[in-house]
Amino acid sequence: MFLKRILFIYLSFSISFLSCSQSDDSNTNQNTEEIEQEENNNLYFPPIGSNTWETVSLESINWNTSAIDDLFNLLDDNDTNAFIVLKDGKIAIEWYFGDFQQSDFWYWASAGKTLTAFTVGIAQQESLLNINNSSSDYLGAGWSSLTTEEELNIKVIHHITMTTGLDYTDLLNQFCTDWDCLTYLNEPGTFWYYHNAPYTLSQSIVTGAVGEDFEDYFNEKLKNRIGMNGFWLQSGYNNIYRSDARSMARFGLLCLNNGIWDDDVILSDSNYFEAMTTTSQNLNEAYGYLWWLNGQNTYRLPASTSLFNGKLIPNAPDDLVAGLGANDQKLYVVPSENLVVIRLGESANEMQLGPSGFDNMIWEKLNAVIN
Repeated sequence: MFLKRILFIYLSFSISFLSCSQSDDSNTNQNTEEIEQEENNNLYFPPIGSNTWETVSLESINWNTSAIDDLFNLLDDNDTNAFIVLKDGKIAIEWYFGDFQQSDFWYWASAGKTLTAFTVGIAQQESLLNINNSSSDYLGAGWSSLTTEEELNIKVIHHITMTTGLDYTDLLNQFCTDWDCLTYLNEPGTFWYYHNAPYTLSQSIVTGAVGEDFEDYFNEKLKNRIGMNGFWLQSGYNNIYRSDARSMARFGLLCLNNGIWDDDVILSDSNYFEAMTTTSQNLNEAYGYLWWLNGQNTYRLPASTSLFNGKLIPNAPDDLVAGLGANDQKLYVVPSENLVVIRLGESANEMQLGPSGFDNMIWEKLNAVIN
């Protein structure tokens, strides 16, 4: 197999600013403007509509270049297509493997759930939906086979936290969104299970709320504003995002900066963003609004009802939040290190639906480079 390896190495620069207010009134009104500046003070944002992206050398950020081959070999040996590491928004590592190229598209699998969660937040900030309202407000009555009362009790927030209470035990219907596939099992909010069908319906909820197709709304409010290249592709009942690796990195950078792209506030609802990327319920501490969370005391996994002790990814920083998809599609965001890490490719081991042992392996090798 012909190997293409791209490692960009350049010098970094920093951006400084001064924004200060003297009066109490100014302090009260500074939230949007000054906090935006504070958020992106040390971050670089690549231009929209251009392939230009500033890079930074490993030496200039004091990373351990002697450990870089071990990281590369781990990825290469495990069917990786693309691997990118952003430091302060700049490309520190960008590798492509085999015949996969920078412009090639790959599927996000369930890592794309993070895109949906973000889009739900945008619709809520525009007062087009409320996650604490019944799903039926946006899906209409009769979207499931539940009674009217049972159906009304399921709220949007239950869809994006995997707590709808819909029956997940029929493995053949895990993805089916037809009304007769959606049956009652538990009271909403009382049980966590990684059930894909209720998640998929969250996109239909956005469609019903905003009055236009989910993808059209997503493109207008998110994709185009940060310069992503990609599209949603229907596969059976699933709607799966496909893009180039840099587009995933762009979205990770947006989330690293709390929903602000350079000086463009994409998601201004800071309360929603915080709730999305922190524990959303007490049933699975490692799950926000369709985001996986590290550093918690316990966690649950897809296709399991068991509760596990410890951190989701022991080798990773505690503040890591992640989009994790089937066959080891990875989007890691680490605020404490100003890092975004993405991995696209085939499964490193046997097929899984999200978190896997490969997460820990990646971070073992990556830690040796960045620490």
